[in-house]
Amino acid sequence: MTMLSKLLIAEDEGPKLSSVRTFVEGLLPNVSVRAARSVRSTVDLLRSWRPNLLLLDMSLPTFDIGPSEPGGRPQGFGGIEVLRIMGFEERKIPVVVITAYEAFNDRGRDIDLVDLSARLSEDHPDTFRGLVYYNSVVGGWQEKLSVCIELVQQELQ
Repeated sequence: MTMLSKLLIAEDEGPKLSSVRTFVEGLLPNVSVRAARSVRSTVDLLRSWRPNLLLLDMSLPTFDIGPSEPGGRPQGFGGIEVLRIMGFEERKIPVVVITAYEAFNDRGRDIDLVDLSARLSEDHPDTFRGLVYYNSVVGGWQEKLSVCIELVQQELQ
């Protein structure tokens, strides 16, 4: 029986990362939580640390942003790149997407969260477990995230 013991949050925005991390650590006090801020650092931690659950932002830079690193090419769908790499490497780690955007532009066409969730379910059925719309002003994301985490915990038992 596998238990939820390690959770990775892939998020490059400081306030959102802090808010999600505080909520998760309150909900799951015995779970080790780490953060990654780019596609590359997320993939590196998936390989080396092997979390039981990934909370994934959709828009991540290619590399961690730092004093001498601008982050590389901005990726509106950096989260999808992470999911593609996970599929290629056959990493079947449950993923919950947490995004602050209500829609994404894909080759000139807006994709709303319902369409994005359907696409992720179809393209990544082994890993995608849900999509949470994060809004720091309007609540509700915490309840939706709690439900997604509970489902993953039941799955792991």
